[in-house]
Amino acid sequence: MTKVLMVVAPKNFRDTEYFVTKRMLEEANHVVETASKVTGEITGFEGRILNPDHRLVDIDPEEYDAIIYIGGQGMNEYLSDEEFTRQAKRFFELKKLVAAICIAPAVLANAGILQGKKVTSWDGVKDLLISKGVIYTGSDVEIDSNVITAIGPAASEAFGLKICEYLTKISS
Repeated sequence: MTKVLMVVAPKNFRDTEYFVTKRMLEEANHVVETASKVTGEITGFEGRILNPDHRLVDIDPEEYDAIIYIGGQGMNEYLSDEEFTRQAKRFFELKKLVAAICIAPAVLANAGILQGKKVTSWDGVKDLLISKGVIYTGSDVEIDSNVITAIGPAASEAFGLKICEYLTKISS
C-alpha cells in the first residue's frame, strides 16, 4: 500500500481525470489524499465537488510515494505557479512518482523535470513542452522513469492503470 497525493486547481479541475484516477487507486488499496491552493469546497469543470485534504504549500513529500497533477481549465492559471512547480521538483528529486494528465504536464515541464523525457499531454501545451526539451509523443499515456503523463480525460483509465502498476512495483 502506498500513499498518493493528487493535486487539483482550486476551480475547474477536470472531474473525470480526478475521480476515475482516484477510484482506481483506492480500489487498488492505495491511500489517496488531495491538495490544492485552498481547502474547502471546490468545483470541477463538470460540476462535481470535492474538498481537498490539504493546501499544497503544507505538504511534505517525504510522507508520500507519488504526486499526481490533474488537468482542466483551472490548471491553466497554475502552470508556472511556484508552489505547484516546487512540489513537482521536490517529489522528482526524491525519486518519487510524478504524474500529470491533460494540461498538467506543463507544470512538470515548468518545474524543469521533463527535459529529454518522453511525454504526452493535451495538444494545447504541446509547443510549451517541446520548448522545454521534452520528446512529445501524443500517445494516450507515456511512462519515462518515474514520470507518467497522459493526454486527457479519455485516457483517465489507462493513466490510472499505469499509476497503479508503477506503485505496485515500488511497494513489492
